[in-house]
Amino acid sequence: MSLPLEGLRVVEFAHMVMGPTCGLVLADLGADVVKVEPVPDGDNTRRLTGTGIGFFATFNRNKRSLAVNMKHPDGKAIVEDLVRRADIVSENFRPGAMEALGLGYEAFKKINPKLIYCQHKGFLAGPYEHRAALDEVVQMMGGLAYMTGPPGRPIRAGASVNDIMGGMFGVIGILAALRERDRTGVGTLLRTALFENTVFLMGPHMAQAKLTDKPVDPMPARLSAWAVYDVFDTGDDDQVFIGVVTDTQWRTFCDGFGLSDLKADPMLASNPQRVAARGTLLPELQAVFKTMTKADLLAKLETLGLPYAPITTPMDLFEDPHLLASGGLIETPMPDGKVLSLPALPLEFDGERPGMRLPPPAVGQDRDVVLEDLGYPADAIRALVAAGVVG
Repeated sequence: MSLPLEGLRVVEFAHMVMGPTCGLVLADLGADVVKVEPVPDGDNTRRLTGTGIGFFATFNRNKRSLAVNMKHPDGKAIVEDLVRRADIVSENFRPGAMEALGLGYEAFKKINPKLIYCQHKGFLAGPYEHRAALDEVVQMMGGLAYMTGPPGRPIRAGASVNDIMGGMFGVIGILAALRERDRTGVGTLLRTALFENTVFLMGPHMAQAKLTDKPVDPMPARLSAWAVYDVFDTGDDDQVFIGVVTDTQWRTFCDGFGLSDLKADPMLASNPQRVAARGTLLPELQAVFKTMTKADLLAKLETLGLPYAPITTPMDLFEDPHLLASGGLIETPMPDGKVLSLPALPLEFDGERPGMRLPPPAVGQDRDVVLEDLGYPADAIRALVAAGVVG
């Protein structure tokens, strides 16, 4: 498969999720991404436990690893050699960290005026820009935790949504900057940020507040926009989400489940009327669904073509028939020998999904190849290893 970003060179200084997500997308689309890691142990994300244990495996395929001591003059020189021939630098260290090493945008653009330098930070320019941030921090201060939990109990979303979205916005900005560079021949400094990601997600709720002149209720306590848009219990003690969001779907739903009285009721003819009647309508529908098994209910909804979903866990996704049939999971060998099935990019190009060319690397495993590409002879590489400059 020919990949659209083949020929682009990326140098990544990143850990955790946001920066590595940006590099993952670029790498999956064909860019040559060199992940610069600290000597001797590499990216700290490799050693996370708990809910962070899967970060490195998920966001670092199709990259090459070079472990460098960037505080050593020779290590700094290696980084400058990498950047001199790069198209893109991506970094997500704390504010000012790269500049303190003499490796910020101003230093890099002197040696490569065409460089596109993408910073992934907590905040864009403003009073908060020097603060450290985490996905959970900005979910709390940006309204997302308020909207996710029940009233009085803010809860973070169940995934690193802002980190991942920040990496994706980084890719969008990089692609736009590449297009601009085609016209001007000059690079760009970009920044994407966690807090502003959250605020972007809150746009519809902010608009709702202004349009209604009322406080916005958290999602668990909201007035639904649709009458049937809920999780229902089945007769075999399982659960299914069902959505009926148009008047046409309502008529199909009533016909399919033999609810002729509800279909004929003029007080339920339109979605706003049904929303007003949710207090009596939903218990009646729940009683119908309790007479059915989960399998029978899912089969009926599939036949009718209505929106529905079983309630699954992340573990269930390994056996999802759609993912297995469509190439949605990539077999990913890890440096320790384990093989994981991990999600592919949610993109198709002429019907094909970008896949894996390189598994997530061991620390510094591409040292010799990367340095040889930069023109370092074998004896110089051995000397750098002996001096602890590269791992």
